Amino acid sequence: MTNAPQYQPAPGQQATPADYPGKTLGLVGFILSIVVPVVGLILSLVARSQSKSAGFENKWAKIGIIVGIILTILGIIAFIINMAVLLPMLQQY
Repeated sequence: MTNAPQYQPAPGQQATPADYPGKTLGLVGFILSIVVPVVGLILSLVARSQSKSAGFENKWAKIGIIVGIILTILGIIAFIINMAVLLPMLQQY
């Protein structure tokens, strides 16, 4: 019996992992940061933390954090403006 040659990757080339920790969660966090900003922001923060501890950069999580913060702030501003406009109108009745 002859042994079949075993091929190894060339020196300097490492097999890249197909998935890294927090990748899917980062994408989900980004999508939710558009729909439900506070939840998306929290998930994106968790995904970035998982990826960072594993030594990977998670772009989706970073974008989800930015979008989540911006939309959360805009939501708070819209709520304050609505209350400032509606409360005086309701007090007339």
